[in-house]
Amino acid sequence: MTGLAILVAYAALFAGAALMVGLIRRRIRPRNDFTSLKTVTFGDESAITPDRAASAISILVVFLLWGTFTGSRLVPFHVPGPFIGETGFSYQATGEDGQPIKGQVQVFAGIEAPVEGMQDGADNAVVAAIPRGRDQLIQLPGDALATSVDGRAIAPGGSLRVDHGTVSMTAKGTLSFVADKGLQMDPIWLPSPEAVAGRFVQITQTGYQNFTLWEHLGASLLRVLAGFALGSLVGIPLGYAMGLSGWFRGWFDPIVEFMRPVPPLALIPLVIIWFGIWETGKVVLLFLAALWVMTIAARAGVSGVNITKVHAAYSLGASKWQLLRHVILPNSLPEIFTGARVAMGVCWGTVVAAELVAAQKGAGMMIIAASKFQLTDIVLMGIILIGMIGYAIDVLMRLAERKLVPWKGQS
Repeated sequence: MTGLAILVAYAALFAGAALMVGLIRRRIRPRNDFTSLKTVTFGDESAITPDRAASAISILVVFLLWGTFTGSRLVPFHVPGPFIGETGFSYQATGEDGQPIKGQVQVFAGIEAPVEGMQDGADNAVVAAIPRGRDQLIQLPGDALATSVDGRAIAPGGSLRVDHGTVSMTAKGTLSFVADKGLQMDPIWLPSPEAVAGRFVQITQTGYQNFTLWEHLGASLLRVLAGFALGSLVGIPLGYAMGLSGWFRGWFDPIVEFMRPVPPLALIPLVIIWFGIWETGKVVLLFLAALWVMTIAARAGVSGVNITKVHAAYSLGASKWQLLRHVILPNSLPEIFTGARVAMGVCWGTVVAAELVAAQKGAGMMIIAASKFQLTDIVLMGIILIGMIGYAIDVLMRLAERKLVPWKGQS
């Protein structure tokens, strides 16, 4: 229910933001650039550029939804949360001697029950303290079997709405009470933004699992860079050879096409058997994650070179080495940079699995260790940091591509 509400709210905010920003822009200033002068823009990739306002609003919407559905103090509004406080219901039951009894169940949801419990003199009174967002069995005095709740009949397998919650009866006749959960996420499923930020500050100061946060992140980054570098050193020459030689293409194509769809996670058992559980095995797994992506990217780059450029180079008397250096290599670089960005993303997605076994430090190890103790705030913090570092690397690679391959997209 909560997930559906989040999706509906996100879709509504997306449509509302697009409509509002469009109206504001049309009122403030009409668009007057090269794209606006085109007669055909739908389907023209050159007419589509990232809308920075949409990017900023997208991040803001995600933060607002996160805070709204976790009860964060950083946002001004929230969806209804779970009931916290005191409530109760009356019951009628049949005792072991067959005599009818009446009583009251007093429920303390999400708060501690007072020591004195029910007031003195209350007959057949039951006090139940229920953790926030949880349900709990309620044992009636003398193992009595309930027949009605708040004057309404109840049978095994049935349930009834009462104040601030629902009473149900198990197949064995035991009552169970669950307080209204509302639409807010339980912290064990999704902590609030300030809880994640607080955990980040704490781990920055004190570290986690005997290492500082920067040592964890640095270890993962070094593993990813080592695996990516090795994958590129082997994959790019292999891709060039496959794109330039029919023998290489025929020999390695079955291997590459067979390994390409195999997820790196499936290789973990073999990597452990062959290379052990320490650093070598982790780097080898990341190397394999990058190898096939870089091979295919280099092969596609060579295959995509415009044949007219090759003919023009040969007509001017170029040798094969000159053709490779001045025609094939420059024209294949855009595909290689695209493959490098994909390979880096695959390596970042694999580093958590690479650090699953016998890792002493690393962002993935930190996430896995925290998940064993249900420390969701640390898990979420690690995911955010991995995403931010991966995004930063992608931005740097795009900047490098813009500087080193300025001819991308030009015929």
